[in-house]
Amino acid sequence: MSVKIPLTSTLRRIDRGETIQIILQAALQAVDPAEAVNRHMQIKDNKLTISGFSYDLDKIQRIRLVGAGKAGFPMTLAASKILGKRLNEGIVIVKEGYMGDPAQSPEIMFVEAGHPIPDERGVSGTRRIKQFLSDSRPDDLVIALISGGGSALLTLPVPGVSLEDLQTLTAELLASGADIQEINTLRKHLDQVKGGGLASWCAPARLAALILSDVVGNPIDVIASGPTVPDPSSFADAKQILTKYHLQKRTPQSIRKRIQDGEQGNLPDTPKSGDPLFKGVQNVIVGSNLQAAEAALAAASKAGLNSQVLTTYLQGEAVQVGKILAGFLQQEVAANQPLPRPACLILGGETTVTIDSPDTAGKGGRNQELALGAVSSIAGLDNVFLITLATDGGDGPTDAAGAVVSGETYHRAVACGLDPIDYLQRHDAYNFFASLDDLLKIGPTQTNVNDLTFLFAL
Repeated sequence: MSVKIPLTSTLRRIDRGETIQIILQAALQAVDPAEAVNRHMQIKDNKLTISGFSYDLDKIQRIRLVGAGKAGFPMTLAASKILGKRLNEGIVIVKEGYMGDPAQSPEIMFVEAGHPIPDERGVSGTRRIKQFLSDSRPDDLVIALISGGGSALLTLPVPGVSLEDLQTLTAELLASGADIQEINTLRKHLDQVKGGGLASWCAPARLAALILSDVVGNPIDVIASGPTVPDPSSFADAKQILTKYHLQKRTPQSIRKRIQDGEQGNLPDTPKSGDPLFKGVQNVIVGSNLQAAEAALAAASKAGLNSQVLTTYLQGEAVQVGKILAGFLQQEVAANQPLPRPACLILGGETTVTIDSPDTAGKGGRNQELALGAVSSIAGLDNVFLITLATDGGDGPTDAAGAVVSGETYHRAVACGLDPIDYLQRHDAYNFFASLDDLLKIGPTQTNVNDLTFLFAL
């Protein structure tokens, strides 16, 4: 993967702009999806080894491949190259705009679909995967390539629930401030493929899932809604989430009825730990936010910066997190802490944005909103920078990965007639930073391991 981090208006004006550029690029390079597959899958002496577990190819009649996620294309190319002629065929669903030349892997059918709101293309592709796996045999090996975005891309509503119903619920959940674990708990109880559903389609074949994590802490039951793993959540959990975010009245009747029927025991729940279904299933995390953060740490240290990864569990309301992180930069200026200058503090995770009035909201994503939340607090601070980065290259429904904030941002904005508070209230961070030429626009990276935030005090 070769991703070029652009020099925004702020980065072009400072001495260490290119150093910052190199640090951000190092983070993305470390979670290259193809390299992640190469590290965990090899063939030697007619044995396929996946993360230390060996499959005797003499005893496998067919190797089949399925997958879904933003990193689906490069992961597939890497797996196809390793398997060569041993790979029979496969189907992989990727986000629209995240696919390269399908001729590079002619044995695979690629399907482009919508994200973050599921669409009919995703449903059609998932239905194809279900049909494709319907003749699975004990001497088959199915390799599943799962990455962030898989929850929306790999979608097949349960009978009685329409795609439109799922789209409505997804939009409501995204606007409510619900975290990804809560969103995916509901998805797993409304979709045939999630919460172990894909594993059930593969049976009685053996299944090896290579998973690129986009969820804080790497819980494999949450990544892409856990299609290959047991589901610890229940219908009761799903109902509690609707109640927590006051969504009962805005949730389609078909969904409310299914959750109620499930909670009352009238429907079987998702498969749980100990189910024999998972006896022949191997799940492997091949890339994570921590890997990206540690690569950035190494690059920053090499550049002569005092560096530290503060956490890869950053969560909370984006604007509030922005204010808290601004406090670290204030501490750097006031006391040269927690690290002496020049310093680079690295954080990973995933924040949320709660939108009270979706119809009047502006344009942006959680990374841009986090950055905007810090603007007023670091106003006037000398040579400090807060940079946010969605590792997939797309923050929310925008073409920007994040934004760059400095101690000068507030005064530059005011000089242009921009009020940061007004833009925050309207959740319009994209247009705020676009006016200052401080959006990070890197395009689809074809990877996805959550978000990164960098605090520089140079």
